[in-house]
Amino acid sequence: MFSDTHFHFRHIVRDRGLDGTAILSALVKRDAFFALDIGTEADDLIERHAFVSDAISRLPKDEQTKARSLVRFAAGIWPSKEEIEDRFSRMKTLSQKIERFEKAGEKIVAIGECGLDHHWNTAGADGRSEADFDKSTLLGEKELFEMQLHFAREKNLPVVIHSREAFLDTVDSLKNVGYARGIIHCFSYGIEEVRVFLDLGFYIAFGGAVTYAKKAKMDEMKSLLRFVPNDRILIETDAPYLAPVPFRGQTNTPLHAETVCRFVSQVREMGAESLSEIVDKNIKTLFE
Repeated sequence: MFSDTHFHFRHIVRDRGLDGTAILSALVKRDAFFALDIGTEADDLIERHAFVSDAISRLPKDEQTKARSLVRFAAGIWPSKEEIEDRFSRMKTLSQKIERFEKAGEKIVAIGECGLDHHWNTAGADGRSEADFDKSTLLGEKELFEMQLHFAREKNLPVVIHSREAFLDTVDSLKNVGYARGIIHCFSYGIEEVRVFLDLGFYIAFGGAVTYAKKAKMDEMKSLLRFVPNDRILIETDAPYLAPVPFRGQTNTPLHAETVCRFVSQVREMGAESLSEIVDKNIKTLFE
C-alpha cells in the first residue's frame, strides 16, 4: 500500500541524517508496491544505488528481497545552471553511467527528473536568481530538457518532468520532440494546464504541497484533485522536501505518501486504500 513515485533517498540519508534502513523496513512491512528513487545529476546514479543497497543490506534477511524489488531507479539531469552550461558533456556522462549500471545487471525505469524551472528564489536551496538565467542559459536549459526527451524515447522509457512556472515552454519542448510518455511531477498548475498535459498523454503526480495550499486557493486545488481521472493519477512525496500537513517543516520521507494519498482520496470522496490500488495500477501501466 501507498507507493511513492518520486523521492531522493540519498538526500534523506546523507543530507538529513534519517535512518534509511528503518524507512525501507517500514515500506516493506506496509507492503508498498513501488518506490522510485529519482536522479537530479548526470553522475549520481551509481552513488544513489549504493546508498539504497547499503540500507537494504542492514535489513533482516526476510525483508531484503522485497526491498530490492520495491525500490526502482530513474536517472536524469535537473536544470541547474552548472548542468545547463556543460550540457553536452553531462548528457554523455548520464548515458555512460546508465550503461555501466545496466552492465552490472541493474536497470532504470525512467529518465528524470528533468525539465524547466523558471522560479527564482535566492533564499531557496538552489539560490537561483533571474540574473543567473540570461537568454543563452534559458535556451540551453530547453536544449538540455529536449536532449533528455530524445534520450528517453531512444531507450523507450517514461520521462519524469519537473515543470515550475514554465508551462508554455514545457509544452513547446514536448511538441518539438514529439515524445509525451511519463509523469508531470509535483504538479503545480491549474485545470486548464492539466487538461493539456492529460491530452498529451501524461500522468499527473501530486505530492505534499497539495495539503497546504493557501486557504483562498484550496477550493481550486480540490477541484484540480477531483479533475484528474483515475487512470492518470499518481502519488509522490519528493522526499526529503515538501512534507505534507501535519508534518510540514519536517524532513519528508516516502512513508508520507500515505498522508498525501489519504488527503487526495478524501477530496475525491473515496477510500485511501482504493486510491492506493488505483495508483499501483497506473504504476504498472506506466513502468512495467
